[in-house]
Amino acid sequence: MSEATPVLECRDLSISYFTRAGEIPAVVDFNLKLMPGEAHGIVGESGCGKSTVALAIMQYLGQNGRIVGGELLFEGRDMRTMSEDELRQIRGSAIAMVYQEPMASLNPSMKIGDQLAEVPVYHEGASPDAARQRALEMLDSVRLPDPKRILDAYPHQISGGQQQRVVIAMALLSNPKLLLLDEPTTALDVTVEAGIVELINEISRNFGTSMIYISHNLGLILETCHRITVMYSGEAVEVGDIETVFNNMRHPYTRGLFSSIPLPGADKNEHPLVAIRGQLPLPHERPNGCYFWPRCDFYEAGRCDEGAIRMRETGVGSDHFVRCVRFEEIDWEAAKPKADERPPVEAGDVVLRVEDMKKHYEIEESALFIAGGETKTVKANEDLNFVAREAETVAIVGESGCGKSTFAKVLMGLEETTAGGVFLGNLDLGNIPVQKRDAATIGKLQMVFQNPFDTLNPSHTVGGQIARVIKKFGVETDKAKIEERVHKLLDIVKLPRDFAKRRPRQLSGGQKQRVGIARAFAGNPALVIADEPVSALDVSVQAAVTELLMDIQRDHRTTLLFISHDLSVVRYLADRIVVMYLGQIMEQGTTEEIFAPPYHPYTEALLSAVPIADTHIEKRKVLISGELPSATNPPQGCPFCTRCPYVIEGLCETEKPPIQTFSDGHAIACHLEREQLERMEPVIKVADGSARPETETVPA
Repeated sequence: MSEATPVLECRDLSISYFTRAGEIPAVVDFNLKLMPGEAHGIVGESGCGKSTVALAIMQYLGQNGRIVGGELLFEGRDMRTMSEDELRQIRGSAIAMVYQEPMASLNPSMKIGDQLAEVPVYHEGASPDAARQRALEMLDSVRLPDPKRILDAYPHQISGGQQQRVVIAMALLSNPKLLLLDEPTTALDVTVEAGIVELINEISRNFGTSMIYISHNLGLILETCHRITVMYSGEAVEVGDIETVFNNMRHPYTRGLFSSIPLPGADKNEHPLVAIRGQLPLPHERPNGCYFWPRCDFYEAGRCDEGAIRMRETGVGSDHFVRCVRFEEIDWEAAKPKADERPPVEAGDVVLRVEDMKKHYEIEESALFIAGGETKTVKANEDLNFVAREAETVAIVGESGCGKSTFAKVLMGLEETTAGGVFLGNLDLGNIPVQKRDAATIGKLQMVFQNPFDTLNPSHTVGGQIARVIKKFGVETDKAKIEERVHKLLDIVKLPRDFAKRRPRQLSGGQKQRVGIARAFAGNPALVIADEPVSALDVSVQAAVTELLMDIQRDHRTTLLFISHDLSVVRYLADRIVVMYLGQIMEQGTTEEIFAPPYHPYTEALLSAVPIADTHIEKRKVLISGELPSATNPPQGCPFCTRCPYVIEGLCETEKPPIQTFSDGHAIACHLEREQLERMEPVIKVADGSARPETETVPA
């Protein structure tokens, strides 16, 4: 293959699924040219056809999926003409894929070494010993600690981040020419995600592998890709190099996506997010003309809604194409969406008070593994102290295993405290399980869960589920008044009233989450715990749901406890932030204080790990190494000392860090001298140019 021959080329590719209802066109006239060593990002809302394109490239569309038009060329050959044997040889060797959920790609009953060795044995006829040696070297290449131990481990014995690195190692073992990455970091913590992104960039440099990166996270695409395709309802609507599309976008949908993202300049009061109105059309309900016109602010009758809209070159940047008939007429600087500015909400009295709260679990090790057995203590929460006020949003952030959800369980009465107090007003909830709480107390504390699909009863109507809460908590007892209250709640969450008669299966993910919010607010709660409420949603739906939460809080003066690992959303929503690590609070303060120096070293690493979809933002990268220590055997001193780039030998490992106060409410638990903390450089700043900084090594 010559350098001029693309590794992959899609020419007017059309893909359909054939069902009992007939042909469903999933992807229409898709074009993509991927050169050797190039990384291309595909972005768009759920249902836009991103993953369908990837499955078509793998020739794995299932029994009812079919390429119905166009060409799909791999190294100049049309894959549709290849035999099954040829395709089997290409899959997993020349073309490899990394899926969103690593455990779906690993066999739980086989050791990792055996699974990895299968690749060179099957594709290259390597001997078992040679294949195992290759697997060991590849695990080392993806920077896994102690690769010999991992070779002999089962998938469940390693962390999620390690599982994803194993899957990437498996994909790379055959030295593929094309690597497909379908949301490979969605389920991972931001610090692990940052490591995977750095690894992907390193792979591109060292192996010269061409990559297609599928994601809804525009920040990740900015950090990993050279070019980008924005898809909407099965069509590519904008294509170009990263700098051009991010800085000179020329399609209203692309502009809508960027307006839905909480970039550093966004502010919930002065610069609120602007969600894209309406819904993505179903494939069989696509409108005539431009598929986006029913949701577009620049729609013009007679032009946008007639005939096929073709991709046109914009003349801005290199190879920048857009599917819009009006892009030359729009003043793109003046056309930036802007929501109404709102006055800030004044916080009221303290609603929630957490004092020296501890939650420990006793785990009895089985005598099968440890002679005689022994009891170990897991310190899930240790000496938590913070407050939340009326109408205030307090965010609790940290990696998986830091104790965020354990605290939420204690608050909701699903667990009891080991020591300390959790006060709602003057009532200590710490040792009152949910079964012993009265209806009034339960009504004051409600929860919005991460996954809207699992929180609604599929056999009950939406209205019936909201009405049950209203009746149970004694808000209303009269049937007519309950129905009226249900309708008002649907109005509040901006859903049509006739949705009360629908069942959850008839709703989209964003609509289900709105129902979950309506149900949470049905009992007039004083405090709502939102546990990752937008992480399962598309960015445009995320913006609508976050604005909805802010509107309801503003109207009802509800306290919101927002649990998340997404610091972009937290920066936008929260008034105060509590940073947790291994069950302890490392830092707490106002949002402005947390996002500006001085930082706790862990906060600094979290901020550096957040991908930001803005070419004008420069980040000082601080990659932390190692894994989160076991909660059964935490460090004796500072819990972060095993991964901290500033660790003070002989002190941090042995002594608990002092809590240093920098302003009223801003506290950092750290052994570093106050002057050193105050001298820290900002992690996020506006760049002088478009060049992206290299990873910085922080001196210990």
